[in-house]
Amino acid sequence: MASLEKDMDFEELLKKYDYKFQKGDLVKGIVCGFDGSGVMVDIGAKTIAIVPEKEAVDKNEKLEEKFQKGEEYEFLIIREEDEDGKFLLSRKRVDFAYAWKELENVKAADETILGTVAGIVKGGVLVEVSGVRGFVPSSQLRVKETELEVGSKIELKILTLDAQQNNFILSNKKVYDDSAVEARKNVFSQIEPGQIVKGDVVRITDFGAFIDLGGIDGLLPLSQLSWRWIDHPTDILKVGDKIDVEVIAVDHDKQRVSLSLKNLEPDPWVEAEKQIKEGDKVEGTITRIKHFGAFVEVFPGVEALLPHNEVVELQNKNSNILQVGDKVMTYILKFNPTDKRIALTVNEPKTEETTETSAE
Repeated sequence: MASLEKDMDFEELLKKYDYKFQKGDLVKGIVCGFDGSGVMVDIGAKTIAIVPEKEAVDKNEKLEEKFQKGEEYEFLIIREEDEDGKFLLSRKRVDFAYAWKELENVKAADETILGTVAGIVKGGVLVEVSGVRGFVPSSQLRVKETELEVGSKIELKILTLDAQQNNFILSNKKVYDDSAVEARKNVFSQIEPGQIVKGDVVRITDFGAFIDLGGIDGLLPLSQLSWRWIDHPTDILKVGDKIDVEVIAVDHDKQRVSLSLKNLEPDPWVEAEKQIKEGDKVEGTITRIKHFGAFVEVFPGVEALLPHNEVVELQNKNSNILQVGDKVMTYILKFNPTDKRIALTVNEPKTEETTETSAE
């Protein structure tokens, strides 16, 4: 009976953590309401996630005007569960990232865009395009700075665009290249989910990397980089890398492409299922430590959860504090390869065989 209750406790513990949500993931959520800290959002987690006001709107914007209660929006997870089980989200970073991506698409297509004059400074004009601040040198203006007013609209072409250096230079001179625009349209019309395509890494962010597929940029999310835990895309990628990726989703209306790198590798859980079974004693490496327990890589690319109480027991037994990178010896308590979940224990689980031996 005690063993059954312990098994149930582990099952309940695993249910409290949703493996789908990680820092750097783009998630969809429904606005539930507003409080003093910002926007409350339901992303399907165990508790309501929070979007702080500074991560939700600009200074002159109001939360209730930008977000509608009951509507679904896209957010970036900037902090995983805290002690209360709440996630911290950002909408502004999503807007900013997509704004940069759209500007890169405009530059690649050599199209003209409409900008708003934000200020007149020495040597040129500050403009705002899709929420991104840029600079138009005097030499790139068709009119004198004095002829422009803050708030006026001008047509622009992007000359330089570098998000990492925050370098955004534009020209007021119209330049069209219809062949470039047509080329981009042709590439997008031919791409579809399941294809393996080649691309160049053109920009890296906290939540993934943008890959140039030959005229269009696809997003390679952090969670699709590798089966193994990755802290940041720069751990395995750098700007300029040429890589093969799989197209996993195409949004023709918004002209967005989602990519995966890990799908090109064998699923490690398939091999793990052949070699691991409940009751096995395994040595693993700690990859992450949370308030509810520690994640241990027990097989290349396969993480298992060692609950908090088991972590404490192991630390007391060894008289040390566990850290990321430490190797630990544990037992497989529960193994669900279908849901890709493994629960660990530091004590050898009781089986029917050990129970009979004990009785004798």
